[in-house]
Amino acid sequence: MAVQLAIPLAAVTFRRANARDFDGHDAALSDATLAHFAVASLIEEAQLTPKPALVDARGSGAHRDLDLSLMLRSARALEPTFAALASASRGRMPSATLRAELAQIGRAGEQDMMRATNGSNAHRGAIWIIGLLVAGAAIVFAGDASACSTALPAHARSAAAHVCELGAQIACFPDRFGNCADSHGERVRRRFQVGGARQEAQDGFPHALDIGLPALRAARAKGIGEDAARLDTLLAIMASLDDTCLLHRAGLAGLHAGQRGARAVLAAGGVSTAAGRAALAALDGELLSLNASPGGAADLLAATLFIDKLAQHAASGS
Repeated sequence: MAVQLAIPLAAVTFRRANARDFDGHDAALSDATLAHFAVASLIEEAQLTPKPALVDARGSGAHRDLDLSLMLRSARALEPTFAALASASRGRMPSATLRAELAQIGRAGEQDMMRATNGSNAHRGAIWIIGLLVAGAAIVFAGDASACSTALPAHARSAAAHVCELGAQIACFPDRFGNCADSHGERVRRRFQVGGARQEAQDGFPHALDIGLPALRAARAKGIGEDAARLDTLLAIMASLDDTCLLHRAGLAGLHAGQRGARAVLAAGGVSTAAGRAALAALDGELLSLNASPGGAADLLAATLFIDKLAQHAASGS
């Protein structure tokens, strides 16, 4: 996988007050279905419009080397990778051996992505984030209720929390064959003393599970249209996340602009309101002027959409 770890397995504390419990999480999901959910989530995130300074149906945002067609090609090229990650994880529990196997599959997936985009990095971070969630889901949705219930502690009984916890446990093992010391994300993480995608995964994906998913459900409960609900979810993630993509491109000025602007849109009522749309346009313009885009938040929106698909499957028992 794209982000490689160099720390031992650690105890992970989960804050799940906002994660709604639901039943039916023992209903099986095939490797192909999990891969389809993952790719669909990436496509839905890419197509969502208008996003601040991100690739969408309007254009390339702050990404000169990407456009929507490349993002879609990248997402579709990753379907075999996600299926392989699910297959490798099924019937397993988190371990150093599994971590190493998944990392190898993830690195091969990066090469597939690069071939599909002619060398542009469309989804490297998403391979890490979504890949770990696919792995966790392959364990949780194996169709064996007894195995699922014994695999995890009694305080985390929702399927979403199960998936995130297992993904976190896998992320806490080091990748013995990886080296990310010179990656953009690692340099930013060290320079600005932020957790980045590595810490997000090891903490149990809190910006997807504890911020993104509740925001998405709250927006839907208000009757907001799905696109507006997803945009408000992206902004809720942006308002809290120390996004290493913003930091890499524009330093603290870019991060603070993204967080401040996202909060302003939400305070104005979200993108379903005229004031919110005006605030979103202002945020888009400011980030474009800084040549910065919230790519980390976009990956976590895709993760939220993936978890939401798992939740809907579990709730329906289908």
